[in-house]
Amino acid sequence: MNEEEQNQNTAPDSKNEKVVEKKYLIPFILITSLFALWGFANDITNPMVSAFKTVMDISNFEASFVQFAFYGGYFTMALPAAILVKKYSYKSVILIGMGLYATGTLLFIPAAQFQMFGFFLASYYILTFGLAFLETTANPLILSLGSKATSTRRLNLAQAFNPIGSLTGMFVAQQFILSKLESAKLNTSGKSIFASLPEADQALIRTHDLMVIRDPYVLLGLVVLIIGIVIAVTKIPSKRNKDEQFSLKDTINRLLDNTTYSEGVIAQIFYVGAQIMCWTFIIQYAENLGYSKAEAQFFNIIAMVLFLVGRFIATFMMRYVSATLLLSVFAFGGVALMCVTIFIGGDIGLYALIGTSLFMSLMFPTIYGIALEGLDQDAEFGAAGLVMAIVGGALMPPIQGAIVDLETILGYPSVNISFVLPLLCFCMISLFGYRRYINSK
Repeated sequence: MNEEEQNQNTAPDSKNEKVVEKKYLIPFILITSLFALWGFANDITNPMVSAFKTVMDISNFEASFVQFAFYGGYFTMALPAAILVKKYSYKSVILIGMGLYATGTLLFIPAAQFQMFGFFLASYYILTFGLAFLETTANPLILSLGSKATSTRRLNLAQAFNPIGSLTGMFVAQQFILSKLESAKLNTSGKSIFASLPEADQALIRTHDLMVIRDPYVLLGLVVLIIGIVIAVTKIPSKRNKDEQFSLKDTINRLLDNTTYSEGVIAQIFYVGAQIMCWTFIIQYAENLGYSKAEAQFFNIIAMVLFLVGRFIATFMMRYVSATLLLSVFAFGGVALMCVTIFIGGDIGLYALIGTSLFMSLMFPTIYGIALEGLDQDAEFGAAGLVMAIVGGALMPPIQGAIVDLETILGYPSVNISFVLPLLCFCMISLFGYRRYINSK
């Protein structure tokens, strides 16, 4: 497929075709539910960087290893998941993912019992083994459930349910975790009162708080097991055949030779890094202005509402505007708001940080769809590379956390300056969208 044909697949010519055909409606709904499931896991976890920082009395840099473990699991398991898809069915790989997802959440029980931060990190790591399996299979499966001409729009529609799960995860984090942490209540004045308590008092509070963190994850694991059973007894169609004779070397070479795909993976690394940094450190940004953790998490919920609204708006706009051009414009909007967050600061900077989510809304599925166009038999491995790109969410938050720990830089609060990192990420995404738009004309 040449680039002119690719552009036609996402251009206005496809606006009259059905995004989801009737015969694919039930499997589409079922697989789309998985998007909400991993959205919940992602966004109940982002605030845990701040929670573990307080409960375990560690630095922002150390607490950011929650994200390193969480998103590192994606990088580790995406390629094995793609190999299994080549050998077996989408459904089989999805069920493996559900099992790993549930296992990771249930490991929070012994992690809380032993009160070991490293045990929690291992639990997150295993949990995201499952998410890697789900994302590697669910995204290309959604793309295959219908016309190629509407594939990017269909993926945007499915991805629109991801922030619904995310909003639920954020709400649970705010109402049932952050607002219940005794250690956080002691530190609302901005001073580390919890750390100054006698060790025996700290131990009692830490035991309570780790149980507060544990319980929602355990309940999540039970829900995942139930949904896994439903999927196991449901027929999931697949437009692909098992491939017993594929060559991994040839597949990788074809992918590396595809400029659109290679640049798409790089853009996805920067996007995921930007997203996780914005949603993780919005709490530290708000706390620096005097808000409590629970109040700061409320701003994260507003950001996710904007993200959800933006996803539906972007899906509609793609009927009339090239996906590549829309991506470039939205990324530039992210650049502009990051400048306000960094250099103006205060509540206005906080509002700009919240507003960035509106512009981030279309980025993941649009980069994903653009990068996978025309890959055909290499789609599963192409999807694996894009899921591995989620490693951006593992590598960048610890760097931002180390910057935040500096407290001030050149007279500016270090938490403000730390958002230079997502600003640079948005610049790279805008460049990717613009290059693809120019090359498709």
